[in-house]
Amino acid sequence: MSAMCVSPLHRARCNMYIWFTVVAGLALLSISLLGTFCPHLGEDCAYILASLKLGLRLFKYKSSKPFYSVLDCFLDAVKRHPTKVFVHFEGREYSYGDMDKRSNKVARALQAEARLKEGDSVALFLANEPSFVWTWLGLAKLGCPAALLNFNIRSKSLLHCFSCCGAKVLIASQELQGALEEVLPTLREQGISVYLMSETCSIEGINTLSDKISRASDLPLSRDLRANINIRSTALYIYTSGTTGLPKAAVVTHERVWAASFIQAVCGVTSEDIFYINLPLYHSAGFLIGMIGGMERGITIVLRRKFSASQFWDDCRKYNVTVMQYIGETMRYLCNTPRKDGEKNHRVRIAIGNGVRTDIWSEFLNRFGDIKVRELYAATEGNIGFINYTSKIGAVGRVNFVHRFFFPYTLIKFDTEKEEPVRNSEGLCIEAATGETGLLVGRVTRRSPFVGYAGNQQQTEKKRLRDVMKKGDLYFNTGDLLWFDDMKFVYFQDRVGDTFRWKGENVATSEVADILTMANCIFEANVYGVKVEGHEGRIGMAAVTLQEGEDFDSLHTYKQVVNYLPAYARPRFLRIQPCLEMTGTFKMKKVKLVEEGFNPAHIEDPLYFLDPEKKMYVPLTEDIYRAIACRDIKL
Repeated sequence: MSAMCVSPLHRARCNMYIWFTVVAGLALLSISLLGTFCPHLGEDCAYILASLKLGLRLFKYKSSKPFYSVLDCFLDAVKRHPTKVFVHFEGREYSYGDMDKRSNKVARALQAEARLKEGDSVALFLANEPSFVWTWLGLAKLGCPAALLNFNIRSKSLLHCFSCCGAKVLIASQELQGALEEVLPTLREQGISVYLMSETCSIEGINTLSDKISRASDLPLSRDLRANINIRSTALYIYTSGTTGLPKAAVVTHERVWAASFIQAVCGVTSEDIFYINLPLYHSAGFLIGMIGGMERGITIVLRRKFSASQFWDDCRKYNVTVMQYIGETMRYLCNTPRKDGEKNHRVRIAIGNGVRTDIWSEFLNRFGDIKVRELYAATEGNIGFINYTSKIGAVGRVNFVHRFFFPYTLIKFDTEKEEPVRNSEGLCIEAATGETGLLVGRVTRRSPFVGYAGNQQQTEKKRLRDVMKKGDLYFNTGDLLWFDDMKFVYFQDRVGDTFRWKGENVATSEVADILTMANCIFEANVYGVKVEGHEGRIGMAAVTLQEGEDFDSLHTYKQVVNYLPAYARPRFLRIQPCLEMTGTFKMKKVKLVEEGFNPAHIEDPLYFLDPEKKMYVPLTEDIYRAIACRDIKL
C-alpha cells in the first residue's frame, strides 16, 4: 500500500539517483579503462595543461609593451624577496638584492669604460662563478647580447668563437689570463677591448675591470637603455660543442631564452626548491635551463666551479638541494663512486638533464632513491624538443597532439650510408613508421623558427631541409636519429655521423658503447666507424679506457661483444687510451679518432683486433694490418 503512495517528486528523485549512479559508474568504468589502456593519461593531461599555461604566458610577454624579458622577471623577484639567497658559492651567499646591485655596478662600469650601448655584443670568457651571473645581468640591463665562450678553448678555437659573434669587447676571468695572452696580439690588431676580472694587471692591452666595478654606482639603470629589445632580439650566442669540427655560435633570441627557462616549471620545480648547478654556464643546460630557469622560478641556486662526483651528495645534503642537473656521463660518474651507507639520505626529488643510458638510469634510482628523472631531448639552436615527464626509463619524451600542433615535427627515413634523407619518386621525404629509426626534423614556422648560426651562413643552410612533406616546405634538420614506440614514447638512437653502416646494416654507436662498458675491465668506450680500403661502409672501432687497476681482458671482452652484439655491430678494432677526449659537456670527440684509423705504425696506443678464429681480441700488429689491407683477412 505504501508503495502505491510514493509521490511524483520522490519518484523523480529516485530516478535521478539511479541515473546519477549509472553515469558515475560509467565514468568510473571509463576512467578505469582509460587507466588500463592509457596508463599515462594523468601525466599527459598535467603536461598539456602546464604547457598551455606557459604558452599563454609567453604570448603575453610577446605582445606586452614594453617587452617583458627574463631580466624584468628577475627584477620583479628582487622586489618580492631582496634578501632571499639567489646563489650559494664556495661558502658565500649572494641574495637577489646583492646580484641586482652588483649587476648595476657592472653595467655602469662597462658603460663608462667600454662605451657599450644597446645591441653591442660582448664575449664572456668566464669560469663558473657568481661574477658570470652578475656580469650577464649587467649586460642585459644595457641591452647587450652576450657570447658565452667555453673557458676550455684556446688559441685558434678561441679566436674563431670570438670572431663569430661580432663582439668588440671581451671580458675574462683572472684565472684565464694565460689563455688571453696567447691571442692578445690578434685581438689588439682587430681593435678589441679586453678586460680582466682583476684589480691589477701588468700586461699591456689588457684592462682591469674589477677595480672599475668596485668604484661604480649601484643605483638602478634606466629601462630606456634597452628600449628597443623585443622577443626576436638576440639575447645570447651559445656555442655548439664542436664534436664534429669547430664550434658554431647558435643565435639565441629572447623568445628562446623564455622557452628554455620554462623547462623547470614543466618538470615540477617550484619557488621553494633549491637547484644544484655543476655544469658549465657557457652551455645552454647550465645557463638557460639552470640559471635562467632559476630566475624565472625565483629559487635558490647552488653553483659549483665544476662537477665533482665525490662531493656531489655532500653538497646536496649541506645545502638541502631538491633539484639536480645532469648531462652526458655525469650520472654514470655518480654511479661509479664507491658505495656508502645512507646514499638515499638526501632531499633531491627531481633530476633534469639528458644523455643518461638506460642501465645507468636504473642503477641511479636503485642506489640513490626515488628521484623523478626528467630526461630531455633538445638542441640549443633547434626548434623542437621533448621532455620525458613520466617515469618511463630510457625515453626522452612522449608524442602528444598539443605539442605536435604547436611545434610540428616528423621522423623521416634516413640513408646512413649516403648520410641523406630517403626520398620518393616525387622528391619528397618518406615518414618513418612506428618503431623505425628516423631522422627528426622540425617544421620551421613563426612559432618554431630556426635562426641559425652567427657568422656562418653555410652551416646555417646545412641545417635547413626543403621539400620534406610537400614542395616548398622548410624544416630544421636536427641531425639526430630517434624512434617512436607504439605507446607514444620517444627514444634517442644516435647522431647522424655517429651511426654508421657496415655489411648493409646500420650500427648505433651508443648501443655498442653500452655493451662494451659492461665488460669487467672497460670503464669508458667511444665507438665510431672507420674506413677500410676495398670495403663499402665503415667498420666498427672503439677507443676505450680501463677500470682503475685492471688490465685489458681480451677474452672476456670478446665474449661480451659476441654474446650481445650481431656480427656487423661488433667493434673489430679496439684502441686502449689513458683517457677519452671530451668536450666541456662530456660529449666524446670522434673526428680525430676517425681520421687516425687503426694503423699501428701511426698510433702509439695499444691496438687490438677481434679474431674470430682465436675467439678473443689479439694485439693488432703491422702484419695483421697489412693482411687486412691486402684482404688476406676477411672482415
